[in-house]
Order: sequence, then structure tokens, then C-alpha cells
Amino acid sequence: MKYYLIVGEASGDLHASHLMQSLKDIDAEAEFRFFGGDLMTAVGGTRVRHYKELAYMGIFPVLLHLPTILKNMKMCKRDITTWQPDCVILVDYPGFNLKIARYVKSKTNIPVYYYISPKIWAWKEYRIKAIKRDVDELFSILPFEVEFFEGKHRYPIHYVGNPTADEVREWWKVEGGKCQEKNPSANIIALLAGSRKQEIKDNLPVMIEAVQPYMQDYKVVLAGAPSIEKDYYEQFISGKNVDIVYNQTYPLLSQAYVALVTSGTATLETALFRVPQVVCYGTALAKLFGWLRRWVLKVKYISLVNLIADREVVTELVADAFTLDRLRAELDKILGGPARQNMLEGYEEIWRLLGDQKAPDNAAKMIYSLLNKGSL
Repeated sequence: MKYYLIVGEASGDLHASHLMQSLKDIDAEAEFRFFGGDLMTAVGGTRVRHYKELAYMGIFPVLLHLPTILKNMKMCKRDITTWQPDCVILVDYPGFNLKIARYVKSKTNIPVYYYISPKIWAWKEYRIKAIKRDVDELFSILPFEVEFFEGKHRYPIHYVGNPTADEVREWWKVEGGKCQEKNPSANIIALLAGSRKQEIKDNLPVMIEAVQPYMQDYKVVLAGAPSIEKDYYEQFISGKNVDIVYNQTYPLLSQAYVALVTSGTATLETALFRVPQVVCYGTALAKLFGWLRRWVLKVKYISLVNLIADREVVTELVADAFTLDRLRAELDKILGGPARQNMLEGYEEIWRLLGDQKAPDNAAKMIYSLLNKGSL
């Protein structure tokens, strides 16, 4: 079978590479052509464009690079039509991918499969119309999305398991035996301050100030984002007794006693490593964001942990709630006492809700079955 995949950022490259490997495992004749990254390239196939040529986020970067984006989109459409794959697999990145889905659906008979469904439950819910019209099958990695798509919008989807849970389980199998059991003597407070410069600027200074009173008893370690050079972090950590590590997030979480985490996949990773955390999301326009969150955003929570549990397992300090005093008070709670134990019990609930299905294997089997039988 011929598979055409499109991703638009680093996380998509990771998840798509695993899906490609799973497809290769069950389809000996699998051929791949893709808009992707280095991880997908390592699996094999032909990379048409690197995702870095697509990865523009925010109004101004998108407008600034609009000619490049439109050129890539035109070329992608033409390339799909020329290559004639057996299916197109879209991975997240809805701004670009839904336009490709529209083209493929209207101009060809190629089925469109979406792996890692767009998060329209949080923002731009109107996109459900495009999904219903242009996407043949939707594969979800978040269990609560089933109720949103099927219950609210009457659009059937497939929950295939969660790849972050897969990755954490696999890491423990390989590396877990090298780690000692986590305990207070580990003395590590982990800081995960986001992967973009603006996130780091808005969150890290307050995080560092919040942990100052605990530095005599705890070692503070910052997980550096791969795309951010160390010089950028120096303006925040220089002289502050904060260590920084790169490409060591899982080893760090395996030994951390508590963590301060900027919202994103990192909140789920922290929970799956059973590290009590405070979710931090400061913004430059805190009051405006606080208003938007209450009146515009469609969800009660911003962290994946709370969204999956559908209740407050971890405390979220967002926008105008993200203050030094609040952060220190919440940090103090999870260093010991009932709040820490309650959070750890909530993490076990997260593991149960995510289940033990291996997401890329499960999705690959479904896609291969659809292409061979026409239905599941």
C-alpha cells in the first residue's frame, strides 16, 4: 500500500514515525511519501518537505510566511494527485491539513484518515463541519473525545490508545530498572517551562522565584526544550542555582519529587510518571486571557490531566491566577500531606482511563483493514 502522511510540527513527526513503523510491521509492501521530519525520514520513504517549512504559529508569523505556506499547500495537493496513494493520513495540524482534506475529498477518490484528531473541543468547534464532510475516519488519542465527537456531534471516531502512555510504559520497560524508587531523598524539583520562547519568558521567572525558599532542601532542575538554545535560558537561570538538562525529560521525571509544568503534553507525561505537579500558564496579557478562558474557550480545564479525568486532579494556575504567592502555596501543598496523596490517586485514574492499547499499532491495524476490506 502507498501511504501519504502530513505533519506540521515536532510532535506530529514523532507520532507519525511510530505509526509508519507499525504500518511497516503489518504491510510488507508499505511505501511512504510525506511532509514530515527527521524521525519519519528515519523510518523510510520519500520526504517531500520538512515540517519546519510549515510550522508557523500565531497570526503574524502565518501572515508573514503566507506565500510560502500557500506554495507548499499547492505543491502538496499536486504531489498527492500525481503519486495517487492508497490513502492520505493527516496528523493533527488542522489549519493546513483540513484544507488538504477538502481538496483530496473533492478532487479524488483517495480516502482521508486523520490520526490525532484536531482539538476542536477547545477552539474552533465549527471545524466539525469540515471533518464530517472531508474525513473518512478519525483516530483519537484522548478518551474524552469520543463523547464530544460521537455524543455531541454524532460523528463516529476510534479511540486507539494514547501514544504518550505508550512511550512512558516503553521507557520504564527499558530504563526503569536503572532508576531507584522515587522518594523524598531524591530531592528534585523539576521545572518544565514549555517549548516556545514566549512560554518560557512568561512562566520560568516566576517558577524560579517560587522555588527559592526550597533550594536548601531540594535540587532544582530545568528540562530544556530541544529547539531552545542554552543562551536563551541563561538570562533566567544565571546565578539562580538551577541546573538545566537537555533530552533528559523522562529520566528527570523518573526521579523528580514534584514539578512545576507549563500546560501541554508535559502535564500528562508528568502525571504518568506519578510526579505531583502544579500547572502553570502565565501570559503577557493575563487579564485578557483570563476573560477569554472564561467566556470564549469551550473547556473547563487546560491541562490534559484534568481534561481526561473530567475533574481537577492537578491545580491549574492560568493567566491572572498565576501569581508567585499562589504558586508557592500550591507547591507547598504537594510536597507532603493529603493534597499530594490525592493527586497520586488521581494519576492512577488517568492510567485506567487511557487504557493499555498501543496507539500506533491499533491505528495501523484499523487503517490496513479499512484499505483491504473497506470497513472495520
